Parts: sequence; C-alpha cells; structure tokens
Amino acid sequence: MGFSQLIEGNITFQNSTFKDYKDDFKTLVEKGQNPEVLFIGCSDSRVVPELIMDSKPGDMFILRNVGNFIPAFKADNDFHGSAAAIEFAVSVLNVKHIIVCGHSHCGACKALYKQIDDEIGMIHVKKWLELGKTAKEYVLQNYSTLTQEEKYRQTEKYSILCQLKNLITYPEVKKRIENKSLKIHGWYYKIEDGSIEYYNDKEDKFFNLKDKDSLGI
Repeated sequence: MGFSQLIEGNITFQNSTFKDYKDDFKTLVEKGQNPEVLFIGCSDSRVVPELIMDSKPGDMFILRNVGNFIPAFKADNDFHGSAAAIEFAVSVLNVKHIIVCGHSHCGACKALYKQIDDEIGMIHVKKWLELGKTAKEYVLQNYSTLTQEEKYRQTEKYSILCQLKNLITYPEVKKRIENKSLKIHGWYYKIEDGSIEYYNDKEDKFFNLKDKDSLGI
C-alpha cells in the first residue's frame, strides 16, 4: 500500500468502518480507556496486533518497538519510551495481563547475527539490539547443529523469555505478579499461518494457543 492509498484508506474508514465502532469510540471518549491487556509486540509491518487478535478499539494498550525488546528497569532520569509505556499500563491503567509477543521471521533477531556498520546511521539500532544478545548467545551455545534459519527461529522464541525476565525487573510489575493482580505471558506469532504459540513455564515449552484451557485464565 502506497502513501496516497493510506489517505484514501482513512476516508474509507470514516465513511464505513468507523460507523461500526461509533458507539465504542463515544464510550471511550466519555469514560476513557480501560484495557485489561498490555500487548508488547514488534514494529514489524507484518505484525498487526488488532488484526491478529480480532480485537476492538479499547481492548488493548499496545507497545511496539524493534524486536519486541524490553530494557531492564533503570531508576534514572533518562528518556525511556518502552519503560514509560509499561509503567503507564501497569500503574495507571491497571492492566491485568501483559503479553510479550515475538514473531517468526523477525528482522531484529536476524540482525543479531550480522555486523552493523557504525557509519550507516544506525547507532541507536545497534545499541537496541544488545537487548537480544543473550538470546543469540544461548542459541549458539545450545543449538550449534541447527541450520541458520532454525537458529533464527530458536532465537526469536528464546528472546521472548529474555524479555519476560527483563519485564519483572520493573518494581510495580514484580509486586503485582506476586500479589496475583497481574499475569505475564510469552507468545510467539507465526506470520506464515497466523497461529500463536504460548510459553508454558512449568513445562518450559511453547504450545499452540488453541489449547487455551491450559493457560489457566
């Protein structure tokens, strides 16, 4: 879709789709948002949370960034966009669930295996990718016999677990998990077939989300 098509798309939205959700938007304006879920996903254009989950406006508070990475908590006065979104969702919106959703064919996880030239204007990307370093090192140590594509898939999945570990370094997140007012989930979206796998920490494996009874919610 080109840029001009996006403009036409908004006109189409106003004339058709918006009408389907007119009452929802009115309520959201009058009463504010009250989502139960914070969805942390990748900025990848192929990963569209609302489409994947068939959700409505107001259902999810969404944070998207490169690689669906989560920096560990830092108590400093610097700019932390992802951290600010997490804090707002937990402390202001009082979400009950946080989903960290990685995906197949992730460019960020693939880039972990490449050398980024300092001169090509991606100093922030290079620094950001350090958040996936642990996942890459784990895969290289434990899956050395896999093909490169298989290593990418394993890195994508293990990175989700690394980001969950970083997530619980946030004091309010940790507190709410402990008092059982918040649950965190690791999901893996497969672009090629639209399916989602979830991480079961008791069995240390990913299972198809269709087996939702075992989610315990």
